[in-house]
Amino acid sequence: MAQPATGSTRNVSEKEARQVAEAAREQDWRKPSFAKELFLGRFRLDLIHPHPVPADEDAKRGEEFLAKLRDFCETRVDNALIERDARIPDETINGLKELGALGMKIDTKYGGLGLTQVYYNKALALVGSANPAVGALLSAHQSIGVPQPLKLFGTEEQKEKFLPRCARTDISAFLLTEPDVGSDPARMATTAVPDGDDYVIDGVKLWTTNGVVADLLVVMARVPKSEGHKGGITTFVVEGSDPGVTVENRNAFMGLRGLENGVTRFHRVRVPAANRIGPEGAGLKIALTTLNTGRLSLPASCTGAGKWCLKIAREWGAAREQWGRPIAKHEAVGSKIAFIAATTFALEAVLDLSSQMADEDRNDIRIEAALAKLFASEMASLMADELVQIRGGRGYETAASLAARGERAVPAEQVLRDLRINRIFEGSTEIMHLATAREAVDAHLKVAGDLIDPEKALSDKARAGAKAGAFYARWLPKLVAGPGQVPGMYNQFHPKGHVDLAVHLRYVERTARKLARSTFYGMSRWQGRLETKQGFLGRIVDIGAELFAMSASCVRAELLRRDGEHGKQAYELADAFCRQSRIRVEELFGRLWTNTDDLDRKVVKGVLDGAYTWLEQGIVDQSGDGPWIADATPGPSEKENVRRPIR
Repeated sequence: MAQPATGSTRNVSEKEARQVAEAAREQDWRKPSFAKELFLGRFRLDLIHPHPVPADEDAKRGEEFLAKLRDFCETRVDNALIERDARIPDETINGLKELGALGMKIDTKYGGLGLTQVYYNKALALVGSANPAVGALLSAHQSIGVPQPLKLFGTEEQKEKFLPRCARTDISAFLLTEPDVGSDPARMATTAVPDGDDYVIDGVKLWTTNGVVADLLVVMARVPKSEGHKGGITTFVVEGSDPGVTVENRNAFMGLRGLENGVTRFHRVRVPAANRIGPEGAGLKIALTTLNTGRLSLPASCTGAGKWCLKIAREWGAAREQWGRPIAKHEAVGSKIAFIAATTFALEAVLDLSSQMADEDRNDIRIEAALAKLFASEMASLMADELVQIRGGRGYETAASLAARGERAVPAEQVLRDLRINRIFEGSTEIMHLATAREAVDAHLKVAGDLIDPEKALSDKARAGAKAGAFYARWLPKLVAGPGQVPGMYNQFHPKGHVDLAVHLRYVERTARKLARSTFYGMSRWQGRLETKQGFLGRIVDIGAELFAMSASCVRAELLRRDGEHGKQAYELADAFCRQSRIRVEELFGRLWTNTDDLDRKVVKGVLDGAYTWLEQGIVDQSGDGPWIADATPGPSEKENVRRPIR
């Protein structure tokens, strides 16, 4: 029988957990945000159109590296071998080091390639299509590992010490999650106790991507508050080979079989204070800021997978015949191919726009990056699932089995398995819904937060009421009418000889206002209980993600038309995506108010109370014995160190 969790995880109240998460947020909006404005009912097309493009020198350097990387992927990355052996060969990793791939995002002054976010993501899409585990290794190393937090928050001394190593020789990992701590960092149990000029770290970290092979670790630990120490969750750079650092297990997953992901224990690990990134207590803010652009690595891998799904669907759809014609010409299959093609175009549009906005640094992209991650991870999983369905039995069969009986080794089932983690990595879909919703309603909480807070005094509520009244008196009338109701608006998106995309932008403008009104209605109806209405908030965010993707698709199509690159076809794909997206949006709006959320809560209560255990009878539970969550009590390791330095 499963046992309850044990260990040293901190018990915290719901209120304390919220306070920790809120304190880690970036509180201010110093730069404009297209997505933030969208949730407020303001369609700021001027923030994304004309579509920003890389500088010529950046594009030249990026394209030159992509050519080298493509050759490497085609000749030295063996997907079948990695899938069979469940590890990336040392020679492959060493080849990436020689190519400079570890330093794609690191400035040239520290030995890196200095690629832009746009070309870094193009590189990840390319590598991920060759083998997703290799793409994950490079992404975890640079997007959330040592290079990114040092780039944003490190001292010059830290950059000079660590970045040259990360650019060419050393692999890094990011260690935040613990056996009983996921998206609720207030419960973090790993500690870093000050001791002279050092900190002594004790604790256990789970799901440490790259942790098995890492030379350098970014570790989040709680510093106790004491005299001279502010305390709080703090970020450290730790050597993977330091005494007391033990990789106790290499984890195995349903996909990404080559992923070097493990469980890492720290026992009295001494870390110099000079290795602390930022001040004490700034760890979560550093992590969240790092993820603002770090999350874009996942849409990159999803975009690469979408392109591959489209290629296989096209080739198989034409080659396979049933009832006298290719299966792609049967509507039931053709609609799936159309979905894959249109959605792949949208994924690349969202990725490139968000990446270029990150490079230009003119906009705050925290919501855009979150929406890109959320949208891409969900849609890519759907595309891979549709590809497996199109391939039929061959989609369910492994590539090795197909090859063994003389057919093309198409790893459709592997891609489906590999993509599944993206809905969990770096913030699950459910957490992304809540985090994005918090940002989307930030303007409302700033003016009306005290009004809906049950713990605030009547005097505070009175002041908040006056403030909110003034804000909504100005804001609400602007949600009644707008350019989306004016025929002929955005007509630059309806050039002669091309399908009409202006109609979709007018739809986005109208729908953004409707979305803002719906959010306001939700706040008025539930007030302080809105944060518990996770179904409602999730649908609000999903609508925003669709509107963002529609906008990005139209803007990208116009960019391609302007540059003479497949403009007419791009307009067709954007039109198809927008029409598919509009159907999803209307369904989501309907489910805002007509749903089974209340009933579902009652059923869940019954499940947890044991009212339906009779429904579980008649099966055999194949689960093994043991606790639901492993014991993470600090102390010396009792297991063999399975760390595997790359030779």
